[in-house]
Amino acid sequence: MENKKIPVGVLGATGSVGQKFIQLLEGHPYFEVTELAASERSAGKLYKDAVNWILSTPIPENVANKTVKECKPNLDVKVVFSGLDSSVAGEVETEFAKKGYTVISNSKNHRTDSDVPLLVPEINADHLELIKSQKYNGGAIVTNPNCSTIGLVLALKPLIDNFGIEAVNVVTMQALSGAGYPGVSSLDIIDNVIPFIGGEESKLESEPQKIFGKYSGGIIEHLGIKISAQCNRVQVIDGHTECVQVKFKNKPTIEQIKKAWAEFKGEPQKYNLPFAPIQPLHYFEEDRYPQPRIHRNIDKGMATSIGRLRECPLFDYKFVILSHNTNRGAAGGALLCGELMKAKGLI
Repeated sequence: MENKKIPVGVLGATGSVGQKFIQLLEGHPYFEVTELAASERSAGKLYKDAVNWILSTPIPENVANKTVKECKPNLDVKVVFSGLDSSVAGEVETEFAKKGYTVISNSKNHRTDSDVPLLVPEINADHLELIKSQKYNGGAIVTNPNCSTIGLVLALKPLIDNFGIEAVNVVTMQALSGAGYPGVSSLDIIDNVIPFIGGEESKLESEPQKIFGKYSGGIIEHLGIKISAQCNRVQVIDGHTECVQVKFKNKPTIEQIKKAWAEFKGEPQKYNLPFAPIQPLHYFEEDRYPQPRIHRNIDKGMATSIGRLRECPLFDYKFVILSHNTNRGAAGGALLCGELMKAKGLI
């Protein structure tokens, strides 16, 4: 029985993130999709008839002929992965948690709740202790961060631990898939860059404070470093690129920074979790790297690529990072949270 797969549901199963959950969960060694839930207009239909499938692989056969249900807490599972739109996610996820479900969410609604972990498994696995203080009658809510946040915090974590950081400036070039489907109009994005993504800059400036915060006495003490973010939408399908400048408390050498990145690992690597990157951070010496088309799929699309580390005349150093926004930054990141929770006996 120890090797029996855990049945799970997907909320928002017909949306872009829900589809990614279903794609990544196909053949997963821990979890099996047995329930699908979506809006009222999809409920009652077979999944293959309800979904506008936009991914490059076919709809998994074990899911295609399942009947879609409404997003109500009467699903025959105990764990649900949520790809719900933020317009409905908050209320629906709370309702599920109160009925005893464990909700692992990619939606933004509960990320700032003081008792909800904002989890990047390599960085703050100890924040799962917050679940014990949640008032959900045996249920729980765990969230993963914004897609642009995840690549940034993975690159910063070993630098904070080894040298301390005072301030960060980050400018993003974010992929179209981050806007969901149908996303940005072609007439807006072709031959263009859009220098605004609603709510993105505030999330990129605030979420790392919680992720890097110290868990103590049932609460998270936010880190409190200065972060300034500017976010742009560009003509790339998948993969967020970020130009980062860092001011250190104790300025290291370039070789010390590279060594810290190369040696960085966390609990997902210790547990050898299925979706954990073997090496979370990859540094490239080539001046033209990293690039989305070439590097976004490294290690299941779950690793962060880094390049162009050099001295900065305003800060101490600057560099470029790249992460896959729908694998690591969305469904894959949430799936890794679920894997860690299983490894820790929390589901």
